[in-house]
Amino acid sequence: MRKLTHDEISRSRSVASPPSPVPLTAILDNIRSLYNVGSMFRTADGAGIQKLVLTGFTPVPPRREIEKTALGATATVPWEYVQDPLEAITALKASGTTVLALEHTDVSRPYTNVSVAEFPLCIVLGNELTGVSNRVLAACDGALEIPMVGVKHSLNVAVAYGIAVYELVRCWRSAGSPIK
Repeated sequence: MRKLTHDEISRSRSVASPPSPVPLTAILDNIRSLYNVGSMFRTADGAGIQKLVLTGFTPVPPRREIEKTALGATATVPWEYVQDPLEAITALKASGTTVLALEHTDVSRPYTNVSVAEFPLCIVLGNELTGVSNRVLAACDGALEIPMVGVKHSLNVAVAYGIAVYELVRCWRSAGSPIK
């Protein structure tokens, strides 16, 4: 076994046609760290999701700190800024999108318990310290959680986002839309 070079990876990707974006949107609400935002852009690009919606005081590109972790993904991932997350949620729901918070709640279910029938799907990520706000939670159709077995009860928001996004992409692709 040997690691592929960047050129080899690029050549293999340019030969195949890129798959259609997964009908998955993520709302980033009041994310305070520019580095987390950049990381989430990079994960969105790698996973092939449809769109990011930045809301509240989430910083938006172009910012040097976002680009440091995004590595150019701000140019490859469709995104928009909407001040009020409820406005974004309302628009997504009107288009038939299921909106789920990634948050521990009294009715949250495991992030692995999602069916393809729930797509198109949107996951909502909240502030690093306070999570998804109660007013935003009330607008969501439900909540997903990542089970925690350690002493800490949460993960870094960009890490939690990556875990959830890749599981949701796996769910979508396993239903007959494989990566080419």
